[in-house]
Amino acid sequence: MLAPTPYFADRGCHVRIYEEAKALTALGHEVCIVTYHLGRDLPGVRVVRIPEIPWYRKLEAGPSWHKPYLDLLLLIKAYKTALSFHPDIIHAHLHEGALIGYILKRLLRLPLLFDYQGSLSGESLNHGFFGKESLLHKLFVKAERAINLGADAIITSSGAGRAELIRDFGVSADKATTLIDGVDTDIFKPCSREVARRTLGIREESKVVVYLGLFNHYQGVDSILDAISMVRGALPNVHFLLMGFPEQEYQRKAAKMGLDEMITFTGRVPYDSAPLYLCAGNIAVSPKLARTEANGKLFNYMACGLPTVVFDSVVNREILADDGIYAEYGSAPSLAGCMIDALKDETLIAEIGLRSRQRAVKLHSWSARVTQLVGIYRKLISTDN
Repeated sequence: MLAPTPYFADRGCHVRIYEEAKALTALGHEVCIVTYHLGRDLPGVRVVRIPEIPWYRKLEAGPSWHKPYLDLLLLIKAYKTALSFHPDIIHAHLHEGALIGYILKRLLRLPLLFDYQGSLSGESLNHGFFGKESLLHKLFVKAERAINLGADAIITSSGAGRAELIRDFGVSADKATTLIDGVDTDIFKPCSREVARRTLGIREESKVVVYLGLFNHYQGVDSILDAISMVRGALPNVHFLLMGFPEQEYQRKAAKMGLDEMITFTGRVPYDSAPLYLCAGNIAVSPKLARTEANGKLFNYMACGLPTVVFDSVVNREILADDGIYAEYGSAPSLAGCMIDALKDETLIAEIGLRSRQRAVKLHSWSARVTQLVGIYRKLISTDN
């Protein structure tokens, strides 16, 4: 399994990698993750890393000019590892992984599965790496198309992502399969709100809204801060627990807006602490702006029994269905209104929370997802042979 990222750094893409590998291992499959030098190892999954690069310490998502030489080192490490590990299939995450995987596919004569979590050029635009219709943007789009077409099969973390591949990049419909994220409902489950709030130093009587994820514009964190300023006047006892990184810019922005007393910024939260911290909330929020990328945090919210306020999008409706609380896309006032209405109706949020937990257990466990994944592996291996 190729992971061109600082795995594991307690964020969405890494959670998918880990949960897939853990679920496959539980079924008796051998998995080896080849990744960057940064990050931490989690129990139960074999991890192989490139040599230490002391000057590269970036853990957050987004493009970097350091990636080319990191990925060259990853290619070398993956090739050497494959010679002793003898894999049956290459499972590549992210476009850089799929490019490395394509080279290994040609060298080792193995089938390549690309785990697609969103457009490379789209993500780079979201992060401000280049401007739309710039020369670099056009080059990225061409490279992305070639990488997509080089895989033997593609799994996407959302139905919208699959549609994007077919519509915008010429991928045939029979080559792309939707395999949305899941959740370990034995780990992410409702637990003591009192203990969670005491651990975090939040008053028991507060109405608490939680967010867990990366801190950047396209995750909607700016919209959260704008909405908080509107919620403040309607619900004076509300508190926001904002968990994730890099948080420093948003801490400064909140202070300038006079919101710092209403917000607890935790910084990066270890994955094994996330279930308890989430349970401090009455409701959760995720105003992600990217329309085709997966929104994996929603599964964790659901499994913890949290009603969730989101922007109305195809991806969010695919996950939450009738149990989402939908704000007008991109509107901070609508987001604020939905949070206010939800927090004022304790009966409603209790009902939605219960249904959300049931939906997570019934439809979104990783055990069900990995059965589908193994079926795709077997089809690829039999076709390759």
